[in-house]
Amino acid sequence: MTHDHEGPRLPSPRGPISAAVKGRLLGAGPLPRPEVVAGADAYGDDLQLALYLCYELHYRGFAGVAADHEWDPDLLRTRAALEHRFLIALRADTPVHDTVDDALAELLVEPVGGTGVTHFLCAEGELWQLREYAAQRSLYHLKEADPHAWVLPRLAGRAKAAMAAVEFDEYGGGRPDRLHARLFADLMTDLGLDTTYGRYLDAATAEVLATVNLMSLFGLHRALRGALVGHFAAVEITSSPGSRRLAEAMRRTGAGPAAEHFYDEHVEADAVHEQVVRHDVIGGLLAEQPHLAPDVVFGIDATGHLEDRLAARLLSAWQAGRSSLRTPVLSEISHIS
Repeated sequence: MTHDHEGPRLPSPRGPISAAVKGRLLGAGPLPRPEVVAGADAYGDDLQLALYLCYELHYRGFAGVAADHEWDPDLLRTRAALEHRFLIALRADTPVHDTVDDALAELLVEPVGGTGVTHFLCAEGELWQLREYAAQRSLYHLKEADPHAWVLPRLAGRAKAAMAAVEFDEYGGGRPDRLHARLFADLMTDLGLDTTYGRYLDAATAEVLATVNLMSLFGLHRALRGALVGHFAAVEITSSPGSRRLAEAMRRTGAGPAAEHFYDEHVEADAVHEQVVRHDVIGGLLAEQPHLAPDVVFGIDATGHLEDRLAARLLSAWQAGRSSLRTPVLSEISHIS
């Protein structure tokens, strides 16, 4: 087996399932039994970290872990069991709209007097809270657009062309300095954070892991391509107003020009992307495969369900004056103003 010499270090386990998966990646010990996975908390730290470890093999892997593990049949069976537990819970717990139009209409309405994370950060967030938010979100933003790229071979015609156009923008329009992942790394530098890929995995909560795992789950399964398109729509449609609030929070707290620029860029870009995704990606997909409409709705609504869970976790901590992070690895940035 060939081992990766680059990539993030493996995180600390959060329970028996993630410990067993980590052990397998290091070449020792049995994988968790199916009944153990079936009885695990679908949204809990242990299952979500184990699933994240399996998915990350398809991205950049981990330092010291054999690249061959990406297609290890036993690991794939374990991943399938973890996915099944997660997906069953999502389908049971997610309130789903009747139609795509209904789901999109709700996304397009900005509630008066919103109480979400970006509203809180805009109105009263302190610099230490913005740092924590960026550290947790770095698990996605440092690979921004990658999970969605998996859907491209699974689309055709108008949907494929439109999706590729949006992804081209996410990847900087061909300019490496304009990659959205690069812009986020610049934001992290302004905030005094380490930009190393995967640096804050140990600190990230289960709720953050679930939002990232959802993208990988949808992206890696052709059968869930409609859900991935729904997820992408939810992200793009809600990004512009949320980014406007975060840009204001960065300005108000003096976070720095790159921190402001990342969100200013998303205000403009995602306002355009929203139209393309609604009319051409979703519209093109459903014109050719109308039977995927329920999957698109599920993707939109499951995204909202997990984002609501994350918001509750962050806000409950911050409103009580506590760190939202799992571990003290970010003690150097917590409560700095």
